[in-house]
Amino acid sequence: MAMAMAMATMLAVSACDTSHQPATVVAAPPSTATAENVAHSGQTAAEGSFVATGPIVVENQIDVVALRAGVITGIMFDVGRTVRKGEVLATLDDRQLAAERDAAQSKVLSSEANLKDWEAETGVVDADLRRAQAMRDAGINTVEELDHARYKVIGSQYEIEKAKQDLSTAQHNLRALELEMEKTRITAPFDGIVARRYTRTGQSVAVGDRLFWVTAVAPLLVEFTLPERFISGVKNGQTVTVTSADASPAVEHTAKVIDVSPVVDPSSGTIEVRAQIEGPAPDLRPGMLASIRVAVAR
Repeated sequence: MAMAMAMATMLAVSACDTSHQPATVVAAPPSTATAENVAHSGQTAAEGSFVATGPIVVENQIDVVALRAGVITGIMFDVGRTVRKGEVLATLDDRQLAAERDAAQSKVLSSEANLKDWEAETGVVDADLRRAQAMRDAGINTVEELDHARYKVIGSQYEIEKAKQDLSTAQHNLRALELEMEKTRITAPFDGIVARRYTRTGQSVAVGDRLFWVTAVAPLLVEFTLPERFISGVKNGQTVTVTSADASPAVEHTAKVIDVSPVVDPSSGTIEVRAQIEGPAPDLRPGMLASIRVAVAR
């Protein structure tokens, strides 16, 4: 009986110790679902297209600089004004050049008159030579008198050549001054718009000083890069879709690829592409950042 009671007591103690042991922690199995990186390298979520970004530019965009030193005497166009090729944007003081040009023009006229005078003189000595030759044939004058008439003709011909060279020099000098006069009129190099003005009336400028920034407004181009795998998939004439967050993302424009770089940039592994936007795009401006969606061949 006592042994039975001892066995019961041992079993009770054993059950009590087991209930206080720590539970075993089992790690959860790893998840097999992974997030797909659809935005890698510009790839859009929409299957079959690739989105790149790049600036909207124009072909013609330049700083107009002074071609000669002088003082600005007038400004005809300000920022925001539309200009045509050849229109005068500003003028430099040309009074000294105008006086020099007038003097050169007078020199040209004088040289022309001198040439005509020697041509007339040559006609006279030619007649004297013919008369001296006839008189010599008739035995009236001497050989020396005939030679004298001949030398006068030769000398007169040399004077004509000299007068021609003097006239040519005077004409070149006049042309040079006319070209310098043209430099005093700052003209627009192409159709466009005045984006910036760096000068003001009365300012003294030196050769090479910036005066205006003129930019064309059409045609609009987009420049962007694509991964090198597109080098054989993008061709001239292919169409792409252009949008700009700076304008209205909902408005899409069609652009045609006009230039694809034949080489890959080794530092970035990309190729450069240019496309021209087709049709009117009043919401786009040069300098905006655009998104370009390119169809991906499957």
